[in-house]
Amino acid sequence: MEYEKMHFQLYKEDVFELLRECPECADYSMEQLKLDLEALVGWKNLVPIQDPKRVYTIAEYKNKQFRYTMSDVAVEVERMTVRLETLFMESGNLSMNYFVRLEEALGEMEQMSRRSLREVNEWWSNFQEDFKRLNRNYQDYLREFYSGSSEKVLKSVEFVIHKDRFISYLQEFIRQLQSRSMRIERRILSLPDSLVKEVLDRVVESELAIPHPDSQIQSLRESSIRDSVYGRWDSVKGWFLSTEKSPSESRKVLDITDEIIRKIIQNAALIVQLQNWGISRKDDYKKFLELFGVCESLEEAHKLSAHVFGIRQVRHLRVDQGRSTDAINSSVFEEEPSEYEVKPHTRTYRPRIQKSGFGSKALEKAAQRNQYLRGLEEDRDLVLRYIRDKRLDICQITDCIPAATRETLLRWIAQANLTSSKSGRTEYGQAFRLIRGEGTHTLCCEDGDLEIPAYILEFEGE
Repeated sequence: MEYEKMHFQLYKEDVFELLRECPECADYSMEQLKLDLEALVGWKNLVPIQDPKRVYTIAEYKNKQFRYTMSDVAVEVERMTVRLETLFMESGNLSMNYFVRLEEALGEMEQMSRRSLREVNEWWSNFQEDFKRLNRNYQDYLREFYSGSSEKVLKSVEFVIHKDRFISYLQEFIRQLQSRSMRIERRILSLPDSLVKEVLDRVVESELAIPHPDSQIQSLRESSIRDSVYGRWDSVKGWFLSTEKSPSESRKVLDITDEIIRKIIQNAALIVQLQNWGISRKDDYKKFLELFGVCESLEEAHKLSAHVFGIRQVRHLRVDQGRSTDAINSSVFEEEPSEYEVKPHTRTYRPRIQKSGFGSKALEKAAQRNQYLRGLEEDRDLVLRYIRDKRLDICQITDCIPAATRETLLRWIAQANLTSSKSGRTEYGQAFRLIRGEGTHTLCCEDGDLEIPAYILEFEGE
């Protein structure tokens, strides 16, 4: 309270006198005040400033007379607390004056490059304040339609009387928003990037021209102010201009307002329908009572009861099975009967296994074995065909070979390379020694060409 009166620094004696004026602090002592002030200083609510002017003795100097001022964080917390106490008194609105002022401010942007720094700073402050109020007011107003209390009001019978006022108010806002936002969007797009950068740099310069006593803050201000100015300009552009990734904020406001209007009309229609439904059902019940009164037998009364109230005990069975017809007017009695097996819902239930024999596949296995052996024999004959004078020279293979032959040759080469003596034995029992020649050779295979070193396999024995 003293801070709002421009009393920024207080001695503990001043604080003590102010507290003693409160009835709740009648028994408050100076020692308690000192302890409380030290606690607030430790919590960084207060900032102590030593005052050497009031020191007259050494003892007073040791006691360190302080003046106390509130920290920046404490001031903001106190202001927020006061605002929360009066929050219910404030309400949002959908005023269009902010759009008019924003459009006029954007029209003056071209002149800001020639104005003084003071005028640029004042223009930017008014521009940002109008944009902030516009953003906050529409958010506060539209938020009220999504609160719990407004849901009850929208569904009440009394709301039908006021629905026309809400709808006309929102529709007028939509019309103005559409026209104004499009004009502001065209104005922003018409501004050259060089002009925008020049004006924003002058805004940063005008902010830096304001002197501050703290030199450390002064040195760190330029980067933070530049980020803040450019970030706020991007927020203004994002409010009115749409991108490929997301629509503009004005488009979102239009969608939300349309949804609120649909909700109001739907709730009003449901309320009117409920009122009419209650009246019409009352007349129907009177008519049904007259029909019950003229029933000649109990069976006829049961039929009328089933027609009015429905069947009393109903069991619904649903199965995942297609219908014979898709006609919505066909009766269930016209469908073909179907069978559905019902299984017991117990843990110990196991479906019965149908026992059946199995056929012999010896002939199929023998056929597959003979086919495999024939393939091995053909591959063996093809590989041995390239052996001349107990030598298999890779470079001498010039015709196109099958993939199986290539795999056999690569398997023999890999087997010999794994040994220190560069020797191996084929699956046909032939011992050989691997010799690497000079250069490389390209094997032409059925599934492609393979370039390998010029290997020579020398076989031993017959």
